[in-house]
Amino acid sequence: MALNGEVLFEFRQIGNSVKVTAFHCDSLTEISVVGPVSAGETRLKQLALRKLDYVLAKNGGVKRSEER
Repeated sequence: MALNGEVLFEFRQIGNSVKVTAFHCDSLTEISVVGPVSAGETRLKQLALRKLDYVLAKNGGVKRSEER
């Protein structure tokens, strides 16, 4: 079963690192990842989406649908 919905992102630079918070609106699930500034926004967003998929699958047996 696929879980559709909007995902909101917040990027906060802390020194040489960036904290990315992703929030899945439909399930009210929030995750955070930290990576280097040099990784770039796209790569950090992909990392956050992968972790969000993992957490959604672990907590409810569902995954966020691919939206590209």
